[in-house]
Amino acid sequence: MRTKPTSCDVVAKAAMEEPFKTIAAFNSISCTLQQNPIELPLCFSFRVQGTGSLLLLMTRMVQEEGSSSVTSSPLQLFSWMSLSPGLGSPYPWLRELKSEERGLCLIQLLVACANHVAAGSIENANIGLEHISHLASPDGDTMQRIAAYFTEALADRMLKGWPGLHKALNSTKISSVNEEILVQKLFFELCPFLKLAYVITNQAIVEAMEGEKMVHIIDLNSFEPAQWINLLQTLRARPEGPPHLRITSIHEQKEVLEQMALRLTDEAEKLDIPFQFNPIVCKLENLDLECLGVKTGEALAVSSVLQLHTLLATDDEMLSKNSPSASKTQNSNHLQRVLQMKHRTLGEWLEKDPVHMLIPSPDSALSPLSLAASPKMGSFLNALWSLSPKLVVVTEQESNHNGHTLMERVLEALFFYGAMFDCLESTVLSRALIDRQKVEKMLFGEEIKNIIACEGSERKERHEKLEKWILRLELAGFGRVPLSYNGMLQATRLLQSYGYDGYKIKEESGCLVICWHGRPLYSVSAWRFRR
Repeated sequence: MRTKPTSCDVVAKAAMEEPFKTIAAFNSISCTLQQNPIELPLCFSFRVQGTGSLLLLMTRMVQEEGSSSVTSSPLQLFSWMSLSPGLGSPYPWLRELKSEERGLCLIQLLVACANHVAAGSIENANIGLEHISHLASPDGDTMQRIAAYFTEALADRMLKGWPGLHKALNSTKISSVNEEILVQKLFFELCPFLKLAYVITNQAIVEAMEGEKMVHIIDLNSFEPAQWINLLQTLRARPEGPPHLRITSIHEQKEVLEQMALRLTDEAEKLDIPFQFNPIVCKLENLDLECLGVKTGEALAVSSVLQLHTLLATDDEMLSKNSPSASKTQNSNHLQRVLQMKHRTLGEWLEKDPVHMLIPSPDSALSPLSLAASPKMGSFLNALWSLSPKLVVVTEQESNHNGHTLMERVLEALFFYGAMFDCLESTVLSRALIDRQKVEKMLFGEEIKNIIACEGSERKERHEKLEKWILRLELAGFGRVPLSYNGMLQATRLLQSYGYDGYKIKEESGCLVICWHGRPLYSVSAWRFRR
């Protein structure tokens, strides 16, 4: 039986195939359209029905015409076709494409449209968005839904070129705190990623705090009490008895912390565990570590789930205010530290990405210049190090959405969110289910929009890969703590107990990576204070 391709498969296939690269073929099409706009559509209709795919048709044309070094865009084909009165709009044959064929077409159109947006070619981008609108749908299959949110993000980026228009269109939008909390809880319930991160984090804490009588946990992104309820229950079963537990929770919404306090205090009383809850209402970027109240004699653990990357937005704002000369000096000094530590040449740091064939920018991949350009992140990690934590556990998205160029971010986001939409659909079988739609629109859709449409301090979703977090934390003075087999075993059992298929947890450099059909999506790493 043929396995249904995932959205990641479709994205990969579209990225690797180049059916639109021959300019000779496009010139032939353009010339024929201009000379005889009615006969060609009949030919197209016959050829499309014969192959079942516009992409296969174009690939055959390329093979017949020969090859060229000039890369063209599928939008050229569609814009020429829109001039032909014989085709009409929307194009009926587009709707007859099979799901995978339509997905390939959407990816090619999205990438081409993003290129136009990046180049500031608003007219061509507008044509691209119009053509995509005939294929994309927030209620369609996975690729159709992904395309709908990516086009919304690209359109929002274009609108920001007219600030007055953009503000007017968004002036009446209401952001509800309760809805934001709800969608986070829905993501926790529908997908296993946060559950797995919590199980792995808690196991690492239990192992690190063995024999400790006073334990202080700092939660940098506190919104889900289930993690700490599970930890309370585990600590209660310790042979030596539970420790005195203090949890410091950080969140910018007071209501979230109040709910956390009620749930955790009630659970601690039921289990007869000495417990203290310390809420701090603020954004992570504004956190004063003096407010954490770390006491002598406490064994300290820090949990950061999908939170550290937000500090990179503050770094971007700080750097834009610095003079070029100061930034250059800072980058030079930091670069020397990185190169001395890792013994790599600058050429090795700046190797091309073999998948996307993009030259890394200072913000991309493992560029030491990117590590240098993070004063806020560096100072925050240094401050954490100064607290001498016995354990720091970091969970982050395993993707590079912090590229300097728009196209880097678009391509990375297509792969990452293609997998996210796939795994969500596999869990929630009904496409019309309101909960799945809420997660896609209010969580994934908003993240995609932030990655693509925003720049500077507005761009908060600056996800980076594990290898880069390893460098950052090592530079700050932390030593890696290999996550145990028990943590991996518990996470695997959790997947089995919920009946989740397609997920896998693999070990990488002492850290754990959560994958969907082989695609790494989240990483969990553990660290300790090192002198």
